[in-house]
Amino acid sequence: MIIQTKSDKNSILICIFAQKIIKSITSTAPERLQRMKEIKKIVLTGGPCAGKTTALVKIVDYFSNYGYKVFTIPEVPTLYSQGGWNFLTPNRKLYYEGERAILETQLALEDMFMRMAEVCTKPTLIVCDRGTMDISAYMTPEMWEDITAKAGTDTNKLRARYDAVLHLVSAADGAEKYYTTATNATRYEQMNEEGLRIARELDKKVVQAWTGHPHLRVINNNDDFQAKLNRVLKEIANVLGLPQPIEEERKYIVEVTGDIPEASESLITQTYLVAEPGVEMRLRRRDWNGKFVNILTTKKKISETEQLETERQVDNNLYESLVKQADPYRHTIVKRRKSFIWKGQYFELDSYEKPVSGLMILETKGIKCHEDVKFPPFLRVVEDITGRTEYYNYNIALRG
Repeated sequence: MIIQTKSDKNSILICIFAQKIIKSITSTAPERLQRMKEIKKIVLTGGPCAGKTTALVKIVDYFSNYGYKVFTIPEVPTLYSQGGWNFLTPNRKLYYEGERAILETQLALEDMFMRMAEVCTKPTLIVCDRGTMDISAYMTPEMWEDITAKAGTDTNKLRARYDAVLHLVSAADGAEKYYTTATNATRYEQMNEEGLRIARELDKKVVQAWTGHPHLRVINNNDDFQAKLNRVLKEIANVLGLPQPIEEERKYIVEVTGDIPEASESLITQTYLVAEPGVEMRLRRRDWNGKFVNILTTKKKISETEQLETERQVDNNLYESLVKQADPYRHTIVKRRKSFIWKGQYFELDSYEKPVSGLMILETKGIKCHEDVKFPPFLRVVEDITGRTEYYNYNIALRG
């Protein structure tokens, strides 16, 4: 995909200025910053019986073969449960102290592994079996605010500790026949209807806890579990900046016919920037009830089947500078997004406000071409637009 730019002197200067700003994001003058850029820390999370244990084994093996030193941080709540602390204790003071201890232990472990990673001679990947924000799914917002304050932190700081969050959907949602408690003796979501209901609710609470992280990816259930694992490896490879196969997400024009349960809502403002030929640069601001996350995405096609995609979070000041370098041939896109899980599959529903209005596009995430899409009953499919280039955001933004 080639981005056209004006040939006059002013546009050339704008293009050069924009490239300098992008390069400034990744400048690595101090040696310590250079080392930090070779360290990536991700969270592997999900509801009960999601496949995290198996995924961790695959991650270590796969990325070690790529030359990475892979550290894995164990699931801290399980350590405390095995040590005698009971998640279901009626003693509220004991429950409070247990949850506070879990958070402080998680923070300490991550910091110690980060120190080890900083002296590694190889590029390093740190994988956390659950992360700090998982803890918030098990308590009231008031208790969470109190515990984080005592730890000298808050929700925004905790989310910012990680380069990516991969949420594996619980088998209790859409893959019930694979749900088991055999892999975790401390699991209280048992193999019955009530246990499945609790597991589904907990799965959605964990997703909600991480909503707002700029690189949250929800990994669907799949009849072929290997396909689920492959999606995990693909998302991590993307974070590490390894070339990935070009894949088409399945898209549909839809109408909403009922209420969408337990959806995460946000407002997206998307601006395309002036860039060199063959490169697409997108600046996106996502607003969750007044809390902004700004992401700069760069896509470069390196062959007919592969592309290199990078994402970087930018602060509000840099966002304001970058948005001035908007591609003059494209409108800014404004759309409202509702993200939700239905029967183990993850969907994003975008309602466009600018430069078009009334258009609603449903996009699937991680559903293979041979899989059936489990369309929810509150949506009516009007048209399958998978692969229709005129419905790509990049082309919707094109000025007529």
